[in-house]
Amino acid sequence: MSKVNDKKDTKKNSQLIIRIKKEERDEFVDLCDELDTSAAREIRHFIRDFLKKHRHEE
Repeated sequence: MSKVNDKKDTKKNSQLIIRIKKEERDEFVDLCDELDTSAAREIRHFIRDFLKKHRHEE
């Protein structure tokens, strides 16, 4: 497979919309900024860890 095809396979193609309190969102985004990361990156990290932890429990 070429590098172009490899990159297409890893492209993010879905969204997850959640509703949280504005104050929590703002605090989370501010803390992510302070830690030099992004809110999206941290949420993706949480989802991957959660899946890894719970996939093997079935």
